[in-house]
Amino acid sequence: MEKISAVKDFLTCPVCLDTFKEPVSLTCHHSFCSDCLQEYWDQNSTRNCPLCRRKSSKEHLDVNFALKELTVSFSQKEEAPGGERPVAHASHPEQTPLFYTGEEPMCPVYESSLHPGHKVVTVDSGVIEKKEQLVSQQQSLFQRRDQALDTQTQCEQIQELAHAQVEACERRIRVEFELLHRFLQQEEESALRALRQEQSRQTQTIEAQMVQIREELCTVEQNLLTVEDLLKKQNMDFLTQYRDTHKDRQTLLSQPSPQLRPGLLINQPKVLANVAFNAWKKMRALVQYSPVILDPNTAASRLYVSEDLTRVRRRETEEQQVPDNPERFWYYAEVEGSEGFSSGSHQWDVEVGDHPRWVIGLAKESVDKKEERNAFPENGLWCLGLSDGEYSDVVGETLVLKRSPQRIRVRLDCDKGTVSFFDAGDMSLICSHKDRFTEKMFPYFSIGESGDAETKEIKVYCSEGK
Repeated sequence: MEKISAVKDFLTCPVCLDTFKEPVSLTCHHSFCSDCLQEYWDQNSTRNCPLCRRKSSKEHLDVNFALKELTVSFSQKEEAPGGERPVAHASHPEQTPLFYTGEEPMCPVYESSLHPGHKVVTVDSGVIEKKEQLVSQQQSLFQRRDQALDTQTQCEQIQELAHAQVEACERRIRVEFELLHRFLQQEEESALRALRQEQSRQTQTIEAQMVQIREELCTVEQNLLTVEDLLKKQNMDFLTQYRDTHKDRQTLLSQPSPQLRPGLLINQPKVLANVAFNAWKKMRALVQYSPVILDPNTAASRLYVSEDLTRVRRRETEEQQVPDNPERFWYYAEVEGSEGFSSGSHQWDVEVGDHPRWVIGLAKESVDKKEERNAFPENGLWCLGLSDGEYSDVVGETLVLKRSPQRIRVRLDCDKGTVSFFDAGDMSLICSHKDRFTEKMFPYFSIGESGDAETKEIKVYCSEGK
């Protein structure tokens, strides 16, 4: 009777003190009649559990069917005349079978020595115990379902963001190549203009040559007509005219004949010489190269990464809605570079200007991105920082600098195990640290609020010189 009473208490609603009707279960594992719980919430203008006062995180509560079936089964057993008839063993129908945990029913006429070490209970007790286990498993399954639903929601958010990333990438690619197309089109038009100019020069040169030749031909033709006419003369007329025209003919014949000038053809080398190479050299000045490309998939929700992935700033307004994917920093306003280094020497410049709060340096691949921690080597971070007007080195020691650097050069030598920070303005060493890097090292940036500073974002540049 005590066990039956315990089961009845288990199946009783704490609000109406009656057997469950359409039972629902909260995340705190307390169960109530659906109508009783809703009425309690409406009367008290709250969504807290009536027993433990824990606020319910579920918007919609589903009926606990396992608890409902157990309630119905128990109610039917109580209503049946004389109670539920015990299950009989096939070989001994006069005997009520016992039940031992984890196995099938056992007839009591069998010797218990056949089942050493087994806990033997009645069928009723076994059913109650197993149903209690089943209810516990049901609660675990509910939790697993909630976890799966949360994961599904995150996947949907990730997919939505991925679609937006595709659109942003496509837009950026079109902008970049439109710029290159426009530049190449301008270079093509410039080369064609140079060709037209060369063609104009050649035309003027050949026309000047042709004018000289035509004048020469005209003069020679006139002299030939004069000679032919003179040859027809006789005696004194011939001599007189010969004397008058002889000097002109001698002058003409003593002059050199017109010769072809150089440059009558198109100067192809001038037009075509390294035309593509020259355009490429100009294009190099047009496009920008960055040794570090920021990975927006690692950027915390408080940061905004530029479309070209070389600049980052702290959001002044509300945080953006981003999924908590495994790569993303979640506790601090941090972002990583997209490429890690495990060998060789690498360096890049970071434009910090007068930004008052920042931490820049390197993070190992396994750095904790979700919890609170300091930017120290024991936590996988090797950094230089500025906060409240004070600079701090890799291990957190305060640094006294002669001036505030506007651009910081970060230099990593994986083989020597050193990370160094320089003032890129005069290449004076700010601090250096030697360690043993056993993982890939990623460029790391943490950005605070800019306040009234003119510099709102920090930018990565390709370092010049050594």
